[in-house]
This record gives sequence, structure tokens and C-alpha cells, in this order.
Amino acid sequence: MVQKSSPEEEARTVAQAAAALSEKLDLEARIEPYSNQRWNGSEPQGPVLRLDDFSGIPFLVDLTGVEEYQHRARLRANADDLYAAVTPVAPGYEPYCRQKLNLAPVDFVHATPVETRLALARACSEGEAWDRIVQRTRAGGGLAIDPFMGIEEVWELADSLTRSTGAPVSVLAPPPPVTWIANDKQLFSQLVDLVLGPDWLVETRIGRSPEALARELLSLAERHSQVGLKRLRCASAMGNKVFVASEIQGRQVDVVATKVRRFLDRTQWQGDEDVQVVAWEQVDHSPSTQLWIPPPEVGGPRLDGVYEQLLEGRHKVFVGSRPSTLPQSVNSEAKAGSMAIALALQALGYVGRCSFDFVLVGNPEADFQLHFTECNGRWGGTSIPMTFLDRLLAGQRRPPYRAQDFIHPGLVGAIFADLVDQVGDEAFDVQGGTGRFIFYNTGPLERFGKLDVIAMGETQEEAEAALEEDLPRILGLS
Repeated sequence: MVQKSSPEEEARTVAQAAAALSEKLDLEARIEPYSNQRWNGSEPQGPVLRLDDFSGIPFLVDLTGVEEYQHRARLRANADDLYAAVTPVAPGYEPYCRQKLNLAPVDFVHATPVETRLALARACSEGEAWDRIVQRTRAGGGLAIDPFMGIEEVWELADSLTRSTGAPVSVLAPPPPVTWIANDKQLFSQLVDLVLGPDWLVETRIGRSPEALARELLSLAERHSQVGLKRLRCASAMGNKVFVASEIQGRQVDVVATKVRRFLDRTQWQGDEDVQVVAWEQVDHSPSTQLWIPPPEVGGPRLDGVYEQLLEGRHKVFVGSRPSTLPQSVNSEAKAGSMAIALALQALGYVGRCSFDFVLVGNPEADFQLHFTECNGRWGGTSIPMTFLDRLLAGQRRPPYRAQDFIHPGLVGAIFADLVDQVGDEAFDVQGGTGRFIFYNTGPLERFGKLDVIAMGETQEEAEAALEEDLPRILGLS
């Protein structure tokens, strides 16, 4: 539980924690080279380039159709903004955005890959994509880049644009050293420990060799029924490995080290990065808080909602989200812990979209404990549909809804325009205020039978049924 303290005491604790971590990491000197492109909170001069470059997160290539996810940036683009992707717009999606969702036209930049298909910022630095972005920057007297995540390549693009055009270019995200405080699990754990204390974290060890990691796994397995390994910068459980304690208890270190080595080889570990060893909590609920962190001169962090993550499988892979149905006491505790950490991140120089993931241990109706598992210092699978729904509803209260990927082999080869026709009046129409299904991330539909859906209802139960039962029936898949 967050210990009750006065606002002054909390502010002092946060400031001391941020200062200690900043000094340890020599942060002030490391972020100084990015000072010319840092956002000060003012209205961006010129258009905004929405850029969803995922290349800073390892192993996303294993995610079906992931290069098409770059088109999710369209959901954040306003009139006359730009957004970029290395694949073309899915046929029928732009007319759907204009006619059903009432979105203004935007400038799509079709970039040619220069490295991997995920390295979008690099692709925007060359060829016709670069020429188009330079033209818009000069015409607008400046540019702001709204990236998925504040990785080095985004800031390099901003710097190149500034030098080439002489116009101001800002990045609506934290500079890379601060980006990685949020997105590196070990650095984030250090911040939580400094601000809130170890009770807000699962029992965690660290190691940098198969043998050291094996010893830590065996040690934790004496007290926990499951233990796990976590690569520090992976997302969506793709860098995790879970062990049932009984499978390794009593084994020799070299036997367990062999299992560890297989995991490290699979995740392309180079030996120069620590790996977490954690107690793997067996839980039914994984709350998530969604925040926006502006520059300090604009104001404090804003908490935009508490959600429940929809997780699948033993490794708890994220597939979607819904507004929290947990008791208010759980939501309040998650909010309090989140705001304290968000204030510390802001003090370190973090700006932009951010979310925190927890595991809920114990009985949510009575005696429970929340543990931070990670921070997503970027846009994500919960914040994107949440923000998009807020935009479409234009100030109205969010209805109960569920957002997740919808995948079915029967949809392979489907054309998006045909799918919308089949859904008919059940497809949400902004101007008429009718319908209950919103579609996005439609690029993977034809090849993989996959797209993302927001399903709304009068109650959360109706929203769940809409996605799990009604949509498959409407599409003839049930």
C-alpha cells in the first residue's frame, strides 16, 4: 500500500529519488545532446509527423504482421499531419476513416525500407519519404515528431531535419537515456524501489551469465512455486521464460544453466546485458494504468484510466484490454502508486504517453498487494485504442468497451471494405452515433486474417459479448 504522507513529503521523496538515480546514471550530461529537439510543451510549430517505429523493442518480428502496425499512427493524426509506414494503406481503410469515423485527411508518407521493415525512422531519412518530410517542414516553418517511442533513431531524424531545413523540429517523447529508464525493467525497478520501496516489486535478482542466473533461479525456487527470467527491454512477454519450481528444484546448477542458455540463445542475448530473475506470481488480474506526462512547466502527470490487461497463455502474452472492473480500492491503489512514479519520471525528463503494468496478488476484495512488473514508456496496445476512442467521442464519457486483436483463419483473404459492408449498421458511425464496432490496424487482415477491434456496450458484459459472440456471428465465423 502507498504510505499516506503529506504532499510536501511525497514531493520531497520523489525529488530525492529522481536526483539519486539521475546522479547514478550521469543523466544530465547524457541528455544534454538532445536539448535542441526537446519539447517544451508549447503547441508544435508546423505539422506533426506521427511515426510508429518499433525497432527499439527486440523480437517483435515474431509478431504476426507487425510491420503493418505502423499504420496505427493514423489514429493520432490530425488534419494536415503526416504519418509514415513502409507498407501501403490497406485498401478501403482510408475511406472508412473519412466516411464512418469522420477523420480529416492526412498526408501519408510511404517510406521504402533501408534496413529492416521495422526501422521506420531510418526509412524516413532517405528517398522520397525524406524529400516529402523536408518539404512539409519547410512549408510549415517547423515540425514535431510524435513517435511510438523516443528511440535514438527518431532523435537522429529530428536532428537531421533541423540541420537540413533550419526550421525547429521537436520530439514529443523523452530523450533516449530517459526513454530507457522507463522501458528497461531493471532501471525501472530501481526507480520504483527508490520512490515507493521494495514492497511494490516482486522478489527480483539479477545476473549476467547462465551459471549465475541458474543459481538465482534455484534460490528463488525454494520459496516460490514459479520463477522466471526476463530480458530487460522486451515487450509483450516475448523476452520471458517461466519455470515451474518443481521442475528445477534439486537439480545441479549446470543442468539448470543449460536450460537458461537455451533461452538466452533463443532471445539472441549477446552477453553484455543483465537478465532479471523473478518470482513469477500466479495471478488472475493484471491491472494497467495509462498516463500522459507533460513537461513540468505545463503541469503534472495526468492519469487517463485504469485498465485490465487481457493476457493469454502461461507466459501471459498481451492480447487486449478493457476498463477496470476491479474494486475501487484496487484502482485507487494503482492510481496512487502510478502518480508517484510518474512524478519521478517527469523529474528525470520524461514526457509523453506512458503506462504501468501490475500484478494483483491476493484477494482484490480484501487483502491484496500490487506489484509493478514494468513500465511501457511509449504508446501501446491499451493507450492507442483508449486515446482513439476519446477522440471519436469528442469529450463524451467513455462507454464500457473491450479492445483487442481479432484473428480467425476464416478471415484470411478478406477485403476490409467487404468486412465493413458485412458488419453494416453495427460499424460505429461518428456522425450518427450508431453502431458498436470500431476497426483499426487492418493491414494484417488479408494475409493473416487479423485486425484490431474496439467493441462497445451499455455494460461491460455487453461489450465482452459483442466481441466474443456477436462479431464472430455477424462475420459468419461462429
